Amino acid sequence: MRGVAWVALVALVGCRCGGDVVPDEEEHVTETSAGGDPRLPGIDRVDEGLAQSLAAAFAAKGPGYEPRTEHLGADGSPTYTNRLVRETSPYLLQHAHNPVNWFPWGEEAFARARATDRPILLSVGYSTCHWCHVMERESFEDEAIAATINAHFVPIKVDREERPDVDSLYMTAVQLLTGRGGWPMTVLMTPDGEPFFAGTYFPARDGDRGAHRGFLSILRQLAGAYADHRDEVLEDATRVSRRLQELAAPRPAGDVPPGDLVATTARLLMRGFDPRHAGWGRAPKFPQPSRLGLLARFARRSGDEEAKRQLAATLHAMADGGIRDHVGGGFHRYSTDARWLVPHFEKMLYDNAQLAVAYVEGWQLTGEERFLRIARETLDYLVREMRAPSGGFYSATDADSPTPTGEREEGWFFTWTPAELEAVLGPEDAGWLSAVHGVTAGGNFEGRSILCLPDGPLADDAARSRLRGLHQRLYAARSERPPPLRDDKVLTAWNGLVISAFARAAAATGDTAYAEVAAGAARALVPPEGARLGRTLGGETAAYLEDHAFLIRGLLDLHEATGDPDWLAAARRIQAAQDERFAAAEGGYWRTADDAESLLVRDRPLDDGALPSGNAIAADNLLRLAALGDDDALRQRAERLFAAFAAPLSQQPMGALRLLQSLDRLHDTQREVVVVFREEAAARPLLDVLGRTFLPNRVVVAVDEAEVRSQGESIPLLAGKAVMGDAGATAYVCERGRCERPTADPEVFAAQLAQVRAY
Repeated sequence: MRGVAWVALVALVGCRCGGDVVPDEEEHVTETSAGGDPRLPGIDRVDEGLAQSLAAAFAAKGPGYEPRTEHLGADGSPTYTNRLVRETSPYLLQHAHNPVNWFPWGEEAFARARATDRPILLSVGYSTCHWCHVMERESFEDEAIAATINAHFVPIKVDREERPDVDSLYMTAVQLLTGRGGWPMTVLMTPDGEPFFAGTYFPARDGDRGAHRGFLSILRQLAGAYADHRDEVLEDATRVSRRLQELAAPRPAGDVPPGDLVATTARLLMRGFDPRHAGWGRAPKFPQPSRLGLLARFARRSGDEEAKRQLAATLHAMADGGIRDHVGGGFHRYSTDARWLVPHFEKMLYDNAQLAVAYVEGWQLTGEERFLRIARETLDYLVREMRAPSGGFYSATDADSPTPTGEREEGWFFTWTPAELEAVLGPEDAGWLSAVHGVTAGGNFEGRSILCLPDGPLADDAARSRLRGLHQRLYAARSERPPPLRDDKVLTAWNGLVISAFARAAAATGDTAYAEVAAGAARALVPPEGARLGRTLGGETAAYLEDHAFLIRGLLDLHEATGDPDWLAAARRIQAAQDERFAAAEGGYWRTADDAESLLVRDRPLDDGALPSGNAIAADNLLRLAALGDDDALRQRAERLFAAFAAPLSQQPMGALRLLQSLDRLHDTQREVVVVFREEAAARPLLDVLGRTFLPNRVVVAVDEAEVRSQGESIPLLAGKAVMGDAGATAYVCERGRCERPTADPEVFAAQLAQVRAY
């Protein structure tokens, strides 16, 4: 196919156009075909009514709204305002005052493209993306580049976090055309949405950042190609679209993959381990919770000490490195180097939720108390800095932050100089902390120092206590700095992960405060009975598969942690909605609901990225719900899901590690653990044993004996369970209804839980 890589396509366009050929800059369109636009560079017909409407939308933002643009009048008001000012997405609002004639995704933009016979320039990103900000400053704030875009394209800006369906579709196109992907995503496509050119970040002009062709030249070439060589461009677009449809087409179902596929894949994963710095691969290094989870499950069932060692080494390396915020808690997005030292400084909600679980599981598997401390620090950070008044959690914070000179620099907020440390701590404490954290005069990041633990964690309790106290003083001082921007969207899927994290921590530690945090988020996100789940709290976009699946998982974890039957009822209700609107006849689930906007393709997500796939979590949910309700129909639905993905899962298992964890639950035969008590305090010794035990393939019900009968109607595995004797609490460990001897002895209970079915 022509144009497999964007470089080749640019060269091809150059050959077709004979250089930087651009259509007539004075080309006009009629009012009936295109309508008017705001007053922006390259716009030849201004709609005064629209301009006034957008100005009113800007004014309605109020005095706290700060237009993000370098084009400001003497009074601080923006020179330009485009249609994005009407949007609620923080990312779209960042671009609302670019001189680019941005449209939000929707029929208006596509109708304009058809009416004017212009290609669409699709730009996809998110509010805390560093290179999105760079491209904004270099290109989308540039009036000459904006004039070219406005004159020859219909530009659409999309927040990938609000529209994962659009993002996934066109990211696949980017990967087909270039062999790689990332954000900002840049796609040129026909008015019908068929892509013919794609890439990620582009420097603005020829020679910038060493690029042979800059964005302005590329745009001019592509505009010329679309005008003068339309048939060839459309042919390329058709071929790309057909390939996208082929990739998304359901494959014939096979047999449910065998359980030993989990072990085979785990051993393959272990071969790629970095023996020097831990983790997998070279720079950049991502936390990859799906890999950590698979390795933990393999280590438990196989007894493989090397698997356990690799897991622990990776958890330690991330905790020691600059990827962890040693002062404020939580983890940055990823490490730009192989040593986990220099992070990409944004903090994502989904990373921290998943890593909190990974560290809890690491503690359960290895017994290393440090892992539990780091999990707690991560959760405390989320409560302190990311919780919304609603009880839900915000999405992310930016990598860039303002410096004392007013410029925005990546990482400035999180880094230190020796002089800054001494000003806060005094010379003695600053010197000691600098030695612990590797702070030097020259720094390790652009003349400043990222705090890390180059010699590993402190072993002495007194030293750790001293360091915690110094961190608190640094945190207070850091709080006086202008903070990174925060994306205040409350996304259902990501909050589902957070609910899981707090609920899992509550169950593991017995800390009821964590359970209440999880319950607060759940109360914010779970819709009233009969109402439809949304993508964002208070937003208009309907939920996707991942929103349903991740929230169901969180509710099931919350039910385990609290025993509150309302959370199980909510999980079942949302599962029923997922089955009704998303189920594929071939097995598994579509990303989008049956009444969602029709795109070029409708896909069933399988592969993990920064987030696990919706189908992977859905499979796990089905197995848990099946066990709680003794529901063969749900168990069979889960098996059909595994069978539907049998071929890709067997051929490329490394791309779907989270689904393999669900497959591990299927073949391990999950434990059904019931703890019945007369007073909750009597159950505490048993629940503490359960909390310390790494038992991922389980369902748990802890219930007051007085409620066994009422809850037994919805949870059949409670049938016949009662407190035995005078102990006040009794534990039952069962598999598909076959139970071990009931016990009130924590040691006997621990031995029952420790039994492992090997691969």
